[in-house]
Amino acid sequence: MRRSGEPRVVITGIGVVSPFGVGRERFWDHVSRGCSGTRAITDFDASEFGCRVAAPVSQVTINDVPPIEGDDIWDTDYRADPKRYSRAALVGVIAAREAWIDAGLRINEPNAGVVVGSGGGGIDVGERQYYDFFVERGRKVTPYAIPVSIVGMVSSEISISLRLRGISHVLSCGCTSSTDAIGYATALIRAGDADVLLSGGTDACVTPGMIFGFSRMKVVSMAYNNTPAAASRPFDRSRDGFVLGEGAWMIVIEREDRATARGATIYASIDGYGSTCDAYHRVQMAPDGEEIVRAITLAIERSGRRREEIGYVNYHGTSTLLNDAVESRCVRQVFGDHAERLAGSSVKSMIGHPQGASGAAGVVTAALAMSRQLLPPTINLHDADPACDLDFVPNHGRCADVEAALCNCLGFGSKNSALVLGRV
Repeated sequence: MRRSGEPRVVITGIGVVSPFGVGRERFWDHVSRGCSGTRAITDFDASEFGCRVAAPVSQVTINDVPPIEGDDIWDTDYRADPKRYSRAALVGVIAAREAWIDAGLRINEPNAGVVVGSGGGGIDVGERQYYDFFVERGRKVTPYAIPVSIVGMVSSEISISLRLRGISHVLSCGCTSSTDAIGYATALIRAGDADVLLSGGTDACVTPGMIFGFSRMKVVSMAYNNTPAAASRPFDRSRDGFVLGEGAWMIVIEREDRATARGATIYASIDGYGSTCDAYHRVQMAPDGEEIVRAITLAIERSGRRREEIGYVNYHGTSTLLNDAVESRCVRQVFGDHAERLAGSSVKSMIGHPQGASGAAGVVTAALAMSRQLLPPTINLHDADPACDLDFVPNHGRCADVEAALCNCLGFGSKNSALVLGRV
């Protein structure tokens, strides 16, 4: 909780790799216009799976890494061997470097570190290497199989890339990973444990094993295989599951007085964070939503803001039957009469569900929405579920002057996390 008179923690850099490609402006252009990043799976044979659509990141390479002045790491063999990266680490590094450049920071920035979230880390490497082990009898298994595939390597690759010698941590809390990472990083900045931190989230889980596994769980959309762009439809009566997405959304955070002193652009402040657990079920949220309400309430109370100051909600909005209905009811319970005037949207309608990176995607979306005074839409919302009876900015973006925003995130294992952002 920010004490009275204490400088705020603010976002001064944003970097994105999304299903639309590399760059925050490309991301914002597409989501502000309501474009879908969902398409038929073509990177592997999904013909026998129940779900055959996803929102993956198109092929990116180490050559997409933006250069930074004074950086010599890419002149070594580190650049030459892309097999040393998982896809989550690669897109994370690309987004992190864009955010670092956007913030006007340099290589080897003193008292700086990395706190990011990832649900699957290098799961793509793990799947591929297990296949090589069992089918090829180990002949194609790389010596880097273990270090490249572990979740903790994501922050290490970013730290190595930017030569940051401070904290280098990955939070892996399922779908709330990056929301929790941003909350944790904000607390570290506020406590004076670092001057500047790279935070956010990255995941790249569109793999055969993940698509097959989620299909078996019946949590992904399987009714729109022939019309992929229509598959992710949060709050719509005909929704039938989420679309698995990928990407990296990274932010640079620091104290407002430091940012102002160096003339940095400020997108938003991070004012409050709350996290709870239903302690209920491995994959289902508690139907009463009591702990979701408490997480949101904690974030608002810790922000020092009144509920009526919140003008936009970036919903978790996965496009699953239970989640959307319970989340809608919880937001109405928290905000009371103000809920009737509260606009919100689910960016997952356009980018799918990027697992542990979804919270960071919501934070980036909300920060850009506030700074550019435009609320992105929830697409594919044509027949609203009566159980989801709030203003979800259906199908078309809307101009709005928003003072503060709520970013909500829910995850497997009964986890609930929320952040409140403010306009600076």
